[in-house]
Amino acid sequence: MAKVLIAYASRAGHTEKIANYVAEGVRFTGNDVELKKIGDVKDAEDLKGYDAYIFGSPTYHRNMTGGMQQFLFKAEQAGLAGKLAGAFGSYTHSGDAPGIIFDTMQYVFKMKPSELGSMNLVEDQIETPDGIKAGQDYGKAVAEEL
Repeated sequence: MAKVLIAYASRAGHTEKIANYVAEGVRFTGNDVELKKIGDVKDAEDLKGYDAYIFGSPTYHRNMTGGMQQFLFKAEQAGLAGKLAGAFGSYTHSGDAPGIIFDTMQYVFKMKPSELGSMNLVEDQIETPDGIKAGQDYGKAVAEEL
């Protein structure tokens, strides 16, 4: 059984809801999952010991949150090269954050990118049946790559 970390930033609760849906999808595969708000990650040591990492952030002003940017500096120090990577987020109009995070995981951290790439949900779709299923399907698909 593999262990997956989902670390996320959420200002209005939308991205946190997606994080929970993604975690359900991981659990559907029989793998273990741990959810952490990025503020609960104190240093790189807190990120070690997982087989896959899925990071999430909403998009604000065509970018991830400032907290997520700081979190990624910690993650860079954790030695995640070769680990499976995924990213997700929520947005209202541009939705750039998950792609930027995913690219950082792949090209800077040298992680193994999930075949699905990143996943993004527009905020008004998050609590719909399609939004819930999209989050669950993403978590399930990433975990099945382990």
